[in-house]
Amino acid sequence: MQFSSIIGQQEVKAQLAELVHHNRLSHALLFLGKEGSGALPLALAFAQYLLCEKVTGRNNSAAAGPSLFGDPEPVPVATSLVTDACGVCPACQRANQLMHPDIHFSYPTVTKKPGEKPVAADFITEWREFIRLNSYGNLFDWIEMIKEKENSQGKITAKECDEIIKKLSLKSFEGDYKVLVMWMPEELDKEGNKLLKIIEEPPANTLFILVAENEELVLPTIVSRCQLIRIPALEIKDIEEALISRNHTDPAIARQVASVSDGNYREALQLVQHAEEDWQALLREWLNAILKTGPVAQTKWVEEISRLGREKQKQFLRYFNHLLEQAVLLRAMGHAPGAFGTEKDFAERLNKIAGIEQQQAIIEELDRASYYIERNANGKMLFHALTIKLYHIIQDKIVFLMD
Repeated sequence: MQFSSIIGQQEVKAQLAELVHHNRLSHALLFLGKEGSGALPLALAFAQYLLCEKVTGRNNSAAAGPSLFGDPEPVPVATSLVTDACGVCPACQRANQLMHPDIHFSYPTVTKKPGEKPVAADFITEWREFIRLNSYGNLFDWIEMIKEKENSQGKITAKECDEIIKKLSLKSFEGDYKVLVMWMPEELDKEGNKLLKIIEEPPANTLFILVAENEELVLPTIVSRCQLIRIPALEIKDIEEALISRNHTDPAIARQVASVSDGNYREALQLVQHAEEDWQALLREWLNAILKTGPVAQTKWVEEISRLGREKQKQFLRYFNHLLEQAVLLRAMGHAPGAFGTEKDFAERLNKIAGIEQQQAIIEELDRASYYIERNANGKMLFHALTIKLYHIIQDKIVFLMD
């Protein structure tokens, strides 16, 4: 995987190339980026960059003259900054297939049999397929792909830590670096303490690249030993362009989806799948039931949304949040750059029924509801409670506070 194949993130790509070019690369990096930002693809592209023969200059035999056997003449390595892997040398080809012997992977695994102690290598075939199909996916997507039973929990095991130490203690096979890419170190728990010594005092030319979404869930002892590389959320324009060029999404849908995806390309892809859903009509029906038509209409609406499933429920709440954010911008700035078509009119109507304090309170309630939906809350009970809360927030101007 090359930097050129990564959506956006131009500043981060330049930063990583500069670290190598100016020899300021730490032996342990923590790529910290929220879901869908591209932190994992960036880590994979950086690992390939480090081992690319054009970048390292290992295969620079230009001084030897033309080949005696009719092979193409080698291209001299430039002395200026090389900003991306070449993608064609043997090292790049193996890295792109996730088969380079000096790039190792670690990620959460699941137990398929009682007493089993799985390691990442047991799932390498599935891992390659996951990256090929869904490199912007999250932990849920990965576990769904490899699990054999419900409620499987992903974990990086103590045995996996032992395997990491064993692999990295060996000499590199062919590259200048041995690289470990560890995805979701949040799932290490206390077993991660086994890795502290090798992270702090690694073998020569060994690099750790940890890819995390939540710094608070990574062992502090590991975080303190890493150079932090922050991966920002993706820009709206980058997501829009990627949806059009990669997913062949209709430009009008791509623009709308990108504006509500919160910088998350995975979420954008999910939204595109349900782009035919008329969230605005569903929201209008809900607000009318809350403020006008009363309990019977509210019950009917809750029954309707409870049948949609978790993913659609989350997308609906995200859409409502998006319109509220546009309403706040309209109130503060006089225009809403993320509102398209009838959305601006809807945002203006939201400003008429709720002040900014009420809108902020609703946003917090919607975020809280999304959190509980992700944790399998009963949809019918959740939306009944949310309906009552929104009624009081808007009608009685009551803001609910959580302990």
